[in-house]
Amino acid sequence: MSSGRRDELAERVAGVRERVARAAAAAGRSADDVSMVVVTKTWPSSDIRLLHELGVTDFAENRSQEGETKAAELADLPITWHFIGQIQSNKASRIAGYASVVHSVDSVRVAHRLNSGAERAERSLECLVQVSLDPAADASGRGGVRPGLADEIAEALEAAEFLRFAGVMGVAPLHEDSTLAYRRLAEVAAQLRLRHPDGSLLSAGMSADFEAAIRVGATHVRVGSAILGLRPPNR
Repeated sequence: MSSGRRDELAERVAGVRERVARAAAAAGRSADDVSMVVVTKTWPSSDIRLLHELGVTDFAENRSQEGETKAAELADLPITWHFIGQIQSNKASRIAGYASVVHSVDSVRVAHRLNSGAERAERSLECLVQVSLDPAADASGRGGVRPGLADEIAEALEAAEFLRFAGVMGVAPLHEDSTLAYRRLAEVAAQLRLRHPDGSLLSAGMSADFEAAIRVGATHVRVGSAILGLRPPNR
């Protein structure tokens, strides 16, 4: 493995950690309260090994097969795998076999499938409800349920024996100020916590805008290109 690539990743990890620290301080929060989840879709397992050497322990995939393959290749490392992509119900049980945190639960059906998969794998999962942050009547295609339906899914997760409702996740719409979108997500999260006090996680923010998410209380930021770089066109 190239020492040049390790040096490149080390510099980028340090840069993102500094951005997190500055944003947290500006919000009157501790940087320790914000988890950096590195999104590794399309990048090789060798990069994940280098990042783990640099102290990164949380990694995310958005394709079930790619995540399953990498989890198997890196089974010797103490990694927490997150799944952040839209979930096809027929893939849910496989995701439950390796992911420890699932950010993108968007239906009661998916919750039931995840629970069945977790039971077969004899493990438990933390699950977040993905909330659509599109203010328009129709969803933007970025996934998630309308805010009014989040409580129903949270209840299904709490009722599932092998799942735990842990909070909410959102992706800012492409053509809107991220701060406004993340404020809406924080409001949904606060309302859900009134009925489901264990749902304390707020997964929001990506490479370009995670400072805005930290300002409204994000506990997990999902960072890809700011650490791994831009993907080549053939990826």
